[in-house]
Amino acid sequence: MERLQKVIAKSGITSRRKAEKMIVDGLVEVNGKVVTELGTKVSDQDEVKVEGVPIEKEKLLYFLFYKPRGVITSVSDDKKRKTVTDFFEEYEERLYPVGRLDYDTSGLLIMTNDGDFTNLLLHPSHQINKEYIVKTEGIPSKEKLQLFKKGIRSEGDILKAKYVKVMSTDPKKKTAIIKIVLHQGKNRQIRRMFEAIGTPVQKLKREKFGFLTLDGLNAGEHRELTPQEVAELKKLAK
Repeated sequence: MERLQKVIAKSGITSRRKAEKMIVDGLVEVNGKVVTELGTKVSDQDEVKVEGVPIEKEKLLYFLFYKPRGVITSVSDDKKRKTVTDFFEEYEERLYPVGRLDYDTSGLLIMTNDGDFTNLLLHPSHQINKEYIVKTEGIPSKEKLQLFKKGIRSEGDILKAKYVKVMSTDPKKKTAIIKIVLHQGKNRQIRRMFEAIGTPVQKLKREKFGFLTLDGLNAGEHRELTPQEVAELKKLAK
């Protein structure tokens, strides 16, 4: 069930604010009856008409996308840089990313037009594992990495990791490959955490979101999530 004004806005007819005015003005019908109450909720089975014309409900889509480096996680960019939506131009639906990955970060990103699904996955109380592989400039000590589990203070935030492990090191190049798992999703979180311990991030890739992986995809490619995967993600978030 969704609020009537939201359903109208999602159909693309008008904005939510204008939809609210149309409801109050008596221009909206639900199942043949005029509705003027803004709190009204409707389901997929309800017929909604605006000024006598049935609205077309947007098909809900869910994609797993392998975001390349050098791409903005946004629907548009005033600097004309490539955005994640540029990879989905064949779809008429208004797709947007669930969360974000930095411009220089690659990896797994979910794209959808389902706002409730997005809010469910991003809610801070829903602790979904997000796994990253990090290449650092410098080799951090185990003691410093353990600080991530306790929490690193940065710009007023306490940034934490659920899991962190050094996978390999290159003493000659003074670099390390590290696996890190987060529940949080703060802006530039991993980069800020590693900067705080003196080993800046050289490369960063998100490899998993919950049970989802990038298996079978190359950078810039996507695939539609199965109904079972969508249901499992909802279950995982709840």
